[in-house]
Amino acid sequence: MRFFHAPRALLALFCAAAWIASTYAADRSPAAMAGAANKLLASLSPDQKRIATFPLESQEHEHWGFVPTEIFARNGLTIGAMTDPQRTAAHELLKAGLSQKGYLTATSIMQLEEVLKAIEDAGGGDAAAGRRMERNPVKYFVSIFGTPSPTGSWGWRVEGHHVSLNFTIAGGKLVSSTPQFFGSNPAEVRSGPKKGLRILAEEEDTARALLASLTPAERAKAMLNGAAPGDIVTNNKVTIDPLAPAGILAADLQPSQRDQLMKVIDAYASAMAPDIAADRMTKLRQAGVEKIGFAWAGPAEPGEKHYYRVQGPTFLIEFDNTQDDANHIHSVWRDFNGDFGRDILREHIAVDHRPEGLIAGR
Repeated sequence: MRFFHAPRALLALFCAAAWIASTYAADRSPAAMAGAANKLLASLSPDQKRIATFPLESQEHEHWGFVPTEIFARNGLTIGAMTDPQRTAAHELLKAGLSQKGYLTATSIMQLEEVLKAIEDAGGGDAAAGRRMERNPVKYFVSIFGTPSPTGSWGWRVEGHHVSLNFTIAGGKLVSSTPQFFGSNPAEVRSGPKKGLRILAEEEDTARALLASLTPAERAKAMLNGAAPGDIVTNNKVTIDPLAPAGILAADLQPSQRDQLMKVIDAYASAMAPDIAADRMTKLRQAGVEKIGFAWAGPAEPGEKHYYRVQGPTFLIEFDNTQDDANHIHSVWRDFNGDFGRDILREHIAVDHRPEGLIAGR
């Protein structure tokens, strides 16, 4: 009988661990975020606070993008407009939402602006196309939505060229950490002191390893028709729907290939604080790992223009490396019903704004 009960025990342990992880994500990170956000706000002057803050219900909450500010107008207080102590507080807010890896990724992308500036000063990149953008590692905007509170509903965003991180809390619980966007230009630094740097190497290499593991028949299911698109298909749309075709499903993969697919997903989820990442993985498993699809477009060889997507019932990952001769990455994690915490947030706001008598049931 012991052997028959062991799987049930393991299943029970897994479910308990998943519940604990989900609950932990709902409590730990939002409290840390609220503390960090309030410390930042307390350090700002009245004028700075006016620039940095917005109502939670405002359209600004869902105004997001990833291209330079000369192309996509942004609102918020830039890190460059802060004092050194204020910048430290802003970075503490970033750390409250991200893992060590995620924080390093975000700040490395910001610093990559200096490399891009050097490339363009030498006549490459956008400069070669007749466009000049301000490449500035502190031109990243911090925005606070609503009033940060360990028990309230509010949100925050840090965004600029190639970084967009969006977090929404409702009733003291984290309800959204998406859209999550990271980009890298160049994808690989090919000269100078940082030669060989590939900030988004894990996102690219794990997917390429999965593609390489597929048999010809499996690869035929995974390949999208035509060349790789010139950018992520969903771009910076506020709401998105599942993309078709979905590619080869995890249900049709071998166990080792499914493990590799999970490594691709983890490359994105692990950018979040550990409790948030655990909550994401729990949700996608509950929706059905076997329903997750992997699709690739373009050649398989490194250095060629390529694109891939990982899509489950509740989420979408897109990765595109086609611009600047396949040395310019855009990558994103979206939730079909969860971006910006729309549905749950509306429910909480409706309750928060209900007259006291109705809340009490009188």
